[in-house]
Amino acid sequence: MASCRRHPEGIIAVARWLSARAEELQFSPPVTHVYNPLRYAWQTHREYLERYATSPDLEIILLGMNPGPWGMAQTGVPFGEVEHVRYWMGIEGEVGRPANEHPKRPVDGFECHRSEVSGQRLWGWAKEQFGPAEVFFRRFFVANYCPLVFMEASGRNRTPDRLPVDERRPLLEICDGALRQTVEVCEPRYVVGVGRFAEQRAKQALRSLPVQIGRILHPSPASPAANRNWCEQIMLELAAMDIEL
Repeated sequence: MASCRRHPEGIIAVARWLSARAEELQFSPPVTHVYNPLRYAWQTHREYLERYATSPDLEIILLGMNPGPWGMAQTGVPFGEVEHVRYWMGIEGEVGRPANEHPKRPVDGFECHRSEVSGQRLWGWAKEQFGPAEVFFRRFFVANYCPLVFMEASGRNRTPDRLPVDERRPLLEICDGALRQTVEVCEPRYVVGVGRFAEQRAKQALRSLPVQIGRILHPSPASPAANRNWCEQIMLELAAMDIEL
């Protein structure tokens, strides 16, 4: 097993590539606003990669779908609920604003007072189970499949799986490519989708790579199942994949 930390240049290059390629795409109504936190929150996203994607013992990538408006859209960190990013991960910095900002979904960065429940649950579980962030990230890394946030005129979030086929297909091709590159750089044993969509994309994108793919329940409060002791349920799901904690 490697005794030194991985250099972060590889995973940083993947993030830059993904950001640039995704920004080339065009989206039509009902999508009216598209945020790319890999651009306006690049400083904190890069710090996240430099600090937490470089463990030589990394085994498991937890893969989310795309940024939430009160999580990564604010902090640049996947599932990036402000309090956990600031106080548990020790990341805080300057966050800009998207070029076309929705008035109902402002980007206030670390001054955002709304909390993303999914991030509270995921990072709260990690903190309770592993203690310091450095211990969790020794074996785990958390990424998002798609870097973009999609919003309708009302401010309603629209997930990538609900985009029209002609807009979804080129997006998935880019995100599949970035996921393959991420796995080639990080060399995990497992890629675990946080929810069904992420698992399906991992199976499609990584079918030729030597990695085990699984799924845990998404922590969204919109899921009745996730509101019934999410932490306990995912512990059972991870154990079923032979992931020992």
